[in-house]
Amino acid sequence: MLQDIRDNAQGTIAKVIIGLLIVSLSIWGMDAIVGGFSGEPEVATVNGEDITEREFLRVVQMEGQRRLSEMEDPDPSMLNEDEIRSDVLESLIQEQVLIQDANNQGLELSGEDIDSLITQMPQFQVDGTFNRDRFVATVRNMGMGVGEFREAMRKQYVVNQIRAGIAQSGVVTDENVAQLLRIQNQTRDFRVLTLAADDIRNGVEVTDAEIKTYYQNNLEEYRLPERVDAEYIALSLEALAETVEVSDQDLKAYYDERASELAAEERRAAHILIEDGDDASATMDTIQQRLDDGEAFANLAEEFSADSMSAAEGGDLGFAERGVYDEAFDEALFNLDGGQVSEPVTTSFGVHLIKLLDVRKADVPSFEELEDELRRELAERQAQDRFAEVRSQLADSAYAADDLNEPAEELGLEIRETTDVTREGGDAPFDHAGLVRQLFSGDVLDDRFNTELIDVGDNVSVVARVKTYHEAEKRPLEEVQGDIRTVLLAQKTREALSARADSLISELEAGTDVESLGVGEWAEYTEQSRNGSDIGRELISTAFSLDRPEEGSARYGYALTGDGVAILALDQVNEGDVTDGSGELAQLRGFLAQMEGQREYAAYQQYLRERAEISRN
Repeated sequence: MLQDIRDNAQGTIAKVIIGLLIVSLSIWGMDAIVGGFSGEPEVATVNGEDITEREFLRVVQMEGQRRLSEMEDPDPSMLNEDEIRSDVLESLIQEQVLIQDANNQGLELSGEDIDSLITQMPQFQVDGTFNRDRFVATVRNMGMGVGEFREAMRKQYVVNQIRAGIAQSGVVTDENVAQLLRIQNQTRDFRVLTLAADDIRNGVEVTDAEIKTYYQNNLEEYRLPERVDAEYIALSLEALAETVEVSDQDLKAYYDERASELAAEERRAAHILIEDGDDASATMDTIQQRLDDGEAFANLAEEFSADSMSAAEGGDLGFAERGVYDEAFDEALFNLDGGQVSEPVTTSFGVHLIKLLDVRKADVPSFEELEDELRRELAERQAQDRFAEVRSQLADSAYAADDLNEPAEELGLEIRETTDVTREGGDAPFDHAGLVRQLFSGDVLDDRFNTELIDVGDNVSVVARVKTYHEAEKRPLEEVQGDIRTVLLAQKTREALSARADSLISELEAGTDVESLGVGEWAEYTEQSRNGSDIGRELISTAFSLDRPEEGSARYGYALTGDGVAILALDQVNEGDVTDGSGELAQLRGFLAQMEGQREYAAYQQYLRERAEISRN
């Protein structure tokens, strides 16, 4: 087993374990080693073994942090706490079932095995060598002690050994793989006859009685959802900045500050790059000697430089400001005089000789050209501190107040109103899910408290309250009959198209030719693959859903399209090619075996779960 550990320490299993430790492995505390504290509350029991409340709450907290980290703009109000708690409990129960199974099979790691695994993990190494300080710091950042981590590692590793063993045992026969590939590579020859929807729709009628019946049978579709009219205060940095008075003196000083940035010096450099190696020093000596002998820098760059793109231009890198290049390269370049060549400079790319070709400064726009832009920038800069202060005051005041009048008056902010906000949201800022969730919470909807102050965007915060609540109600027939007429017209048109297609197919199958039917001409398509997209997915799906036709005959079907109906005659099925030993065949075999292994492991997990005695408290 120790050899297996060495083989896998840098591989998938080790990475899986480290990933899982962040969430699921931290469920075991020191109680996993010494048995826990007697009488500690539990949230579930699996085959007589407890999952403690302490374990459960720790993982709930870590899972919440994990989901926040996956958000583009982390917002705790977006977390569904009930869902997290449910998911975590199910995960802990499944983990416990698997761990008990591993123990029953006698799978275990010795202390030496665990130490060997840990010391070979890159996460705990510095310059390729295990570093105890890094190990301890990383484990503590997980909220665990070293003993807890080692015990969790032992348990999770043996579970993953079972998982890997079953998942890698999936087997598929070569014939099944080849047959599936032949089907996948199959092509088909068919003809298509198109009937326009307009030709059918003109004969379709929708009566008032049909509209009324449809309305009565589909009342839920025409029910207005529960909704609220809301009051809210929106605090934004942009709006706050509009109240800031920027003096001419401050604006001129800001222009002078920005002018120095806009007038940043740019330097045009050329370089010769020699990659690190045993002969790098000798090569550099040769280049420097030839430069001293009068050869052109550009010619030597073309001959020697490992940077092929710039070498073709004589080493020319173009103009760049300070900070664009590697620090050492930058420092050397901005200490050169015009035409001067540096001494060898070492960077992560190799060793460079750098020549300064030219220096320029960007033209700075006039004060008048930049005045409006700079005034906005300076106002926002000056408003930043004020925004943070007002935001804090608004959060406290809205929390303590019975309505929004007092916070608005106290801070000089405007109360706005919006209507018809549903649980799905409304107009901005009620397109923010976290704000809407709070608006429909019991405290806000039933008890009429203010919401918390919610950050709905960059430097935009909103507090809201329910002004009026509207229960769900049905819309009157008069209001929706136009919509229903459109739905029924489309529905009856599709039915008529389908009926017309069935009728024509019956005549075609009876031997009537398309010319006699007077409905147009066939369009022919040959060797169309499953991935063909030129004629639309509906036709491809229909063509590949039809049974293979008998020799000399056709199989018929139809597909409703956006423009009408397409009748399809399948003439021939062309078998797909399969080349023995091809990469395509090997790739499919590996994929199917992996899928089969995963299916077997899922079935094994379900088998263990069904046999386990589980109680939730």
